[in-house]
Amino acid sequence: MSRNATIPHRRPRFQRRWLALGLVGAISSAVAVEPIAQPLAARTRVVIVQDPDATAAFQPQLPHVQAMVERGLTNLLKATSSRTAWLSLITTQDTVGIKVYSTPGPLSGTRPAVVEAIATSLMAAGLPAKQIIVWDKSETDLRDAGYFDLASRLGIRAAASSRAGWDETNYYDKPLIGALIYGDHEFERTGDGVGRKSFVSKLVSHEMTKIINVPPLLNHNEASVSGNLYSLALGSVDNSVRFENRGDRLAEAVPEIYALPVLADRVVLNIVDALVCQFEGGARGLLHYSTVLDQLRFSRDPVALDVLSIRELERQRRAGSGTFTKPNLELYRNAALLELGVAEPGKIQVDLLK
Repeated sequence: MSRNATIPHRRPRFQRRWLALGLVGAISSAVAVEPIAQPLAARTRVVIVQDPDATAAFQPQLPHVQAMVERGLTNLLKATSSRTAWLSLITTQDTVGIKVYSTPGPLSGTRPAVVEAIATSLMAAGLPAKQIIVWDKSETDLRDAGYFDLASRLGIRAAASSRAGWDETNYYDKPLIGALIYGDHEFERTGDGVGRKSFVSKLVSHEMTKIINVPPLLNHNEASVSGNLYSLALGSVDNSVRFENRGDRLAEAVPEIYALPVLADRVVLNIVDALVCQFEGGARGLLHYSTVLDQLRFSRDPVALDVLSIRELERQRRAGSGTFTKPNLELYRNAALLELGVAEPGKIQVDLLK
C-alpha cells in the first residue's frame, strides 16, 4: 500500500504506524520516523457508563443520555467539568465532525439523542454551533435517520461525505480494481491506474479539524462490528465497494485507510452508542435481534472499543440464539500493528460506572 506524498506531516504519536512489521509498503521519504511521544498503553482505558433508565422501549431518554455523556467524558479525561474535558481535546476555533453510522436508521444506527447530547455539551463548552458537523457517507441515510431535522433544531450542520467532493491530494492506493460506481471520483474514467485509489472526502480534509467517532454497537458480517474503524474508514472515502463483501480485503483496507493522517490525526474521541446492542442484521435495523444495554462507551482508543464490541456481540449472540460467525480478528490485529490501538483484551482497562 502506498499513499500520496503530499499528505501533511503526521503528529508524533502516529509516525511509526507505517513501519509495523512490514504490514504496509514503503513510506514516503518526506515523512520523518521518530519515536512515538507516549507509550501505547496510555491509550487503552475504556470507560463504560451504564444507566438502567437510559432507554424506554428502545427509545433513548435524552436527560439520562446527557448525564451519561457528561459523566463518561469527565471520568475518561479526569476532568472536573465537561468544559474542561472538551477543551483538553479541542479548541473553540476547531470545526468538529461528529461521525455517525446512520444506514440502519435511528433505532439500530447511531441514535440522534446521543449526538444531541454530545453537540449540546460541545456548545456549552464554547464551541459555536456552526462549527459542529454531524456526518456520514450518505445524505439519504442521514436524512432518514433524523439528522437533518436534528441539525436544523440545534443550529449545527448535517453533511454527507459523498456530496462534498473528493480530495485528489489525500487518497488510499491499493492495486485492487473494483467496479467504480456513480459518485466515485474516477467513475467512467479510463486509463492506467484508474480504480486503484480511494479518495478522501473534502468534507473531512477541508472542512473539519477534529473528529468525534460515534458508531453503534452493531454487528457487521465481514468486519464483525460496524464500529470505530469500519465506520470512519469506509465512510470517508470513495471507491469502497471493492472492499465491502470480503473479510480479507476489509482486514487490510480498513486499518490502512483509518491510519491515513488526514483521518487518524483528526480523531480525538470515540464513543460507542451501546444503548442497544444489535447482534444480527448489520445495516438492517432488526430489534428482535437486539438487547438493551443502556450503555455509552468512551475511549481514545478505537481498536480497544471495537474489540470489546466484538466480545459483547458474541455474548449477546449466544444468549439470544443468534447465528455463530467467526470474528474477523485479523482486521483488529492489523490495526494494532499500525499502532491505532490495542487489540488484546487483557491489555484494556475497563472502568464500569453505574
